[in-house]
Amino acid sequence: MTDTMTAEQRHKCMSHIRSKATKPELKVRHWLWMHGYRYRLNVKSVPGKPDIVMRPYRTAIFVNGCFWHGHEDCNSFKMPKTNTDFWLAKIERNKQRDRQNYCILQDNGWNVIVIWECQLKPSRLEQTMREVEILLNENMLALYKKHTPLPYSIDEAAPIPMAAEE
Repeated sequence: MTDTMTAEQRHKCMSHIRSKATKPELKVRHWLWMHGYRYRLNVKSVPGKPDIVMRPYRTAIFVNGCFWHGHEDCNSFKMPKTNTDFWLAKIERNKQRDRQNYCILQDNGWNVIVIWECQLKPSRLEQTMREVEILLNENMLALYKKHTPLPYSIDEAAPIPMAAEE
């Protein structure tokens, strides 16, 4: 199938595609907020400038579009039939940059969660976000396990303080 738009029309159409506040990202943000999770958006000081940053959980969440990040084995990702060499190179650069950013974050002690656009379809949204919630809770528990609490010293002769009287 040939392209029905001129090069100028296609350029204008593609230039209006956003990189922030996309529909999949808004779904994730809404779900997290409604379930009590607080976050920051597109933090420049965190390598890779993740879509969602949750500092208390030491977690960076990337919401990737299946086409732009080359989600393999996905029905949403189809390579364009025109200008294929350009798109192959562009998507491969995106994938390489993603891998590099994930490695930098993990080397700096961050947990990385990648959510694909196809995982946010209405039939899979709840399951996907519950899995994200489990990962966040595991991350928080792992952070607390690193800090061992100091035991209380109990003097044998002193009475043990009570919270309420009998």
